Amino acid sequence: MKAEKEKKTEEKAEKQAKETTQTEKMETLSTTEEIMKDEKTDKQAGETSGEITGKEVSEEKLDKLIRHHVYGAVAVGLLPVPLADFAGLTVVQLNLLRKLAQLYNIPFSKGLVKNILSSMVGGALPTAVSGPLAVSISKFIPAIGTTAGVVTMPIVAGATTYAVGKVFVQHFASGGTFLTFNPEKVKAYYTEMFKEGEKVAASVKS
Repeated sequence: MKAEKEKKTEEKAEKQAKETTQTEKMETLSTTEEIMKDEKTDKQAGETSGEITGKEVSEEKLDKLIRHHVYGAVAVGLLPVPLADFAGLTVVQLNLLRKLAQLYNIPFSKGLVKNILSSMVGGALPTAVSGPLAVSISKFIPAIGTTAGVVTMPIVAGATTYAVGKVFVQHFASGGTFLTFNPEKVKAYYTEMFKEGEKVAASVKS
C-alpha cells in the first residue's frame, strides 16, 4: 500500500511538472508572437527620430523589457531549421533595441542598428560569446548537428539577447546613441552580461 501511494504521488508530481513546462513553453511562444507583432507595427510607423533627452528609465521597466525579449529569443532558438533561428533572433534583438531607443528617446535606424548587431554578436566580440550564427549553421550537420543545435541555440540566443540589452541600457543611460556606439569598448561588459544571460535563458528553457 505504501509503495502504491508513493507511486501515485510521484506520478502526480510528474504530471504537474509536465503541465508547468507546457505552460511556460506556451508563454514563451506567446512572447515571441508579441515581439513579431511589435516589430511589424513599429516598422509600419516608421523609424524613430527626434531630439535626445537622456531621460531616466526605471530599472524594473528595463529588466522586464529585456527578459521579455530573452523569452522570445529562447523560443526562436528552438527552431530546428538552420539559419531560420538566426534570422528570427535578429528580429527579436532589433525589436529590443527599438524599444530601448523609444524609452530613451534615441533616434533609431534599422540599417545602422543591424550593422551594430552584426559586429556585436559577430566578429568584433570574443568567439566564445559570439556564436549564434555558428550554432545555427551547426544544425546543417545531419542528426547530431540538429540535436546539438536545438539544445545549445536557445541558451546562446537568450544569453546574447540579454547581453545586448544590458550593454545598450548602460550605453544609453550614460548619454550614448547608436552613432556613438563602439563594440570594442564593451567587450568585457558584454562577456560578463552574456554569462549572466546564460543563467536567465537556462531558467526559461528548463
